Amino acid sequence: MSQKRILHLHSSFDAGGKEVRCVRLINAFGGEFAHAIVSAERGAMAAAALISPDITVEYPQDFPSLAGPPLPGRLKGLARAMAGFDLVLTYNWGAMDAVMAHCLFARSMGLPPLVHHEDGFNSDEAERLKPRRNIYRRLALRGASALVVPSFRLERIAREVWHQPARRVHRIANGIATAAYALHPEPNAVPGLVKGAGEKWVGTLAGLRAVKDLPALVRAFAPLSPEWRLVIVGEGSERAAILEEARRLGVAERVHLPGFASDPAKVVGLFDIFALSSKSEQFPISVVEAMAAGSPIAAPQVGDVAQMVAEENAPFIVDGGSGAALAGALASLATNPELRRRLGKANREKARISYDEGAMLAAYHALYTGAIAGGAVR
Repeated sequence: MSQKRILHLHSSFDAGGKEVRCVRLINAFGGEFAHAIVSAERGAMAAAALISPDITVEYPQDFPSLAGPPLPGRLKGLARAMAGFDLVLTYNWGAMDAVMAHCLFARSMGLPPLVHHEDGFNSDEAERLKPRRNIYRRLALRGASALVVPSFRLERIAREVWHQPARRVHRIANGIATAAYALHPEPNAVPGLVKGAGEKWVGTLAGLRAVKDLPALVRAFAPLSPEWRLVIVGEGSERAAILEEARRLGVAERVHLPGFASDPAKVVGLFDIFALSSKSEQFPISVVEAMAAGSPIAAPQVGDVAQMVAEENAPFIVDGGSGAALAGALASLATNPELRRRLGKANREKARISYDEGAMLAAYHALYTGAIAGGAVR
């Protein structure tokens, strides 16, 4: 039986949360599907290194740009490029022109079904969604077979703001292989960094992007006592801004940016506290990873984070507009090792019960195979 061909259209394929989830699904599905992956940011392809070598995957270089004015000729070109696949998967606002192209030309061209994924918003929509984009999403998504969201907040936005019918919206919570995170990592598990005896780490896993507001995390961390270090694992364009804030506050020697870690399960257990400072999140998989590793969480009230963590941890999910509140949460956790142990244990148990990857993999597989079974749009 020949492999079904899936086309993935990403806003970026750097190794952030949605990209890593996509790779995990690709690897889990094994030889059942062949894949073609396109990034709106042509050079942003770091997640490709995580795909298993026995997977059939290609990266078409001649695919039309996902970025540009939504003129009819350009949209028609995008639609033509989708032909010949069995399923099209689109991700976030950066691929929305492809969703619109599919909506306009799917019937006339007999295009495959399309499933769109929304995982959150960049800094330009972190505080308020743009009305014109809402209208564009509402129109473009009329042609989608399904819209997948990971959080209750995005499900509400999809239903109430983008006016999507209930049958089209699928909320699938992000999941991980929780057992892999229960193993205690080696002190040198973070590339280029060794956790010394007596050191305590505030850590995070994040793309170094403006929406993550990592300079704010540096500010919240700075008052902690000298045995504490801040370890920000990830890559991105905000590296210089983060380091500059650390220098300004006189904590540069305690702030570490070791780069991307290909296997978070091997590093996140080194964090004595896991912290976020994001302006916008929905259902951050890094929080699930930290919970599974037994870490307490300090974070702003963004997306579903307050509902994700164990009940005992909820008081440390604080007002997102207050840097002082995040600093206070970190200070309270840093000075109370027994509290950290208790919250970490509760988080690990909730992750094991609620966020193991089995349910997520089954839900995505059922959704994708169901869409493929429906065949081309007629």
